[in-house]
Amino acid sequence: MPFPPLKFGHIPAAPAAVTPFVLLLVLPLLHGCAARQTTPEIERVDSVVVRKAERRLELIEDGQVRREYRIALGDQPVGHKMQEGDERTPEGEYVLDWRNPRSSYYKSIHVSYPNARDRAAARAMGVDPGGMIMIHGRPNWLTSARVAREYDDRDWTDGCIAVTNDEMDEIWRLVKDGTPIRILP
Repeated sequence: MPFPPLKFGHIPAAPAAVTPFVLLLVLPLLHGCAARQTTPEIERVDSVVVRKAERRLELIEDGQVRREYRIALGDQPVGHKMQEGDERTPEGEYVLDWRNPRSSYYKSIHVSYPNARDRAAARAMGVDPGGMIMIHGRPNWLTSARVAREYDDRDWTDGCIAVTNDEMDEIWRLVKDGTPIRILP
């Protein structure tokens, strides 16, 4: 069947049999255009570093930063956590020692605060040092994507370290229990 002659400003429709054939030829070529992961896969995370002033969490492998995440902290982000309810994120050397897949926030990994030094300082001040500091995702009750994004641009926790849920999935997969964490001012 011959194609009708071309008219200026008119594009003829392709016969129905040609379209699937063309798609079969073009689709394999488009596969190579898919987005590729730009960061190398991590075999094991040796440690985690949190830089509070920069609002950044880093996953370290072989002494190199392999992943970085923007974080939210407690409502009083400056200074070391001293007592229950001060809404500060602790500073110092800790261990990520256990995890909770069913926490009130999207997954959570526990930071071993308070350590012996934190307990001694709190005892000297006559206060409870607090605890239950976690790395976690957004609140589970938060279902609106628009409202969830508002959480990304401000400090909102009671002293925990928060990331997006997608980031928490990646951290959950890459960081094993027993991994050291250093939280810097």
